[in-house]
Amino acid sequence: MPEYVEVDASERLAKVRSIFERENPKGIVVTEGGEYAGVVGEKQLMRSRMEDDTKVSAVMKSAPSVDRHEDLRETARLLVEGDVKIAPVYEGEKLYGIVTVDQILEAVLDSLDAITVGQIATEDVIGISEKDSVGSAINRLRENGISRLPVLDEEGQLVGVVTTNDIVEFVVRDHERQGSGDRAGDIDRMLDIPVYDIMSSPVVTATADETAEAVVQRMFDSDISGLVVTPEEFDTVAGMVTKTDVLRALTFTEQDSMDVQITNVELLDTTSREHIVESIEQVANKYADMHVIHAHVRLHAHKEKLRGTPLIQCQIRLRTNEGQVGGSGEGYGAEHAFHVALDKLERNVLEIKGVNADEEYRGQLLRKLGEL
Repeated sequence: MPEYVEVDASERLAKVRSIFERENPKGIVVTEGGEYAGVVGEKQLMRSRMEDDTKVSAVMKSAPSVDRHEDLRETARLLVEGDVKIAPVYEGEKLYGIVTVDQILEAVLDSLDAITVGQIATEDVIGISEKDSVGSAINRLRENGISRLPVLDEEGQLVGVVTTNDIVEFVVRDHERQGSGDRAGDIDRMLDIPVYDIMSSPVVTATADETAEAVVQRMFDSDISGLVVTPEEFDTVAGMVTKTDVLRALTFTEQDSMDVQITNVELLDTTSREHIVESIEQVANKYADMHVIHAHVRLHAHKEKLRGTPLIQCQIRLRTNEGQVGGSGEGYGAEHAFHVALDKLERNVLEIKGVNADEEYRGQLLRKLGEL
């Protein structure tokens, strides 16, 4: 169990930023009155408005607590569903330490040779132009709840990657250079800088046929959390694979019931996990040939509200024997958002069914012509 950095909920963000810069921890455990209150990672730091005097409690995220004797598969599920990189570990009532994504992956590295990148990578990738501003990159990362963007040139070729980490480092470095004083103008200037100036290049990549073991080792060696998936011969983007994708694969089960994960599960209000699983199964069953290996539902709350109910974005992604299929939508409250996304998913599933039926018909026609 590693040493972990612990701060009080009343601590200023300025101190937390300096801890990240000096010690580069996987995350920080926040306590209030000596009791565990939450965690802070780079993603939370970036989502904050970066004022020095903001209290840590304003940006911390509640992370699921894990019993010291919990099995790795369940621990992986808790981290994925909590959308966090670290979680506190308890022995009875006592905070024993923390567990990180990296520790879990290191523990299971040898067993990852049976999984390929193509089975777990995300195919719908959001990118950004090298000429777009850092401010645009921050908005795109926030809006989509992601931590990295492939950077493309005018021809659509991959030239770099910009991550949450790159932006946090850039802001912290610039802040230390500027010293104290009114920084409103400095921040505006930083947000206008082109992504090209802060992106990481050359890009560390993977191909779809590589094993999860090989790419996780590459992530460890390069000290990064994700790789761009590219075709063998071209510098174009075919997907993205992250440590979280690998972690999610650890939770896949061989059970009869569908394996469903919900990121930001605490946003579920008037609906239940059981209802979500049943609804997705009903859609998948409309296409008998489709076997769903795993379903991932991601909820994200916007600041906008209607009569106190937040606007929620819901993304559903199925990994099936027919490839990946998804649907997304927005609505006020998790239940409404889920059903908008489910309708889109259903249309996309039926489209696959239609395409396959057309191909089957074409094959029958060609066989008949061959018999004439």
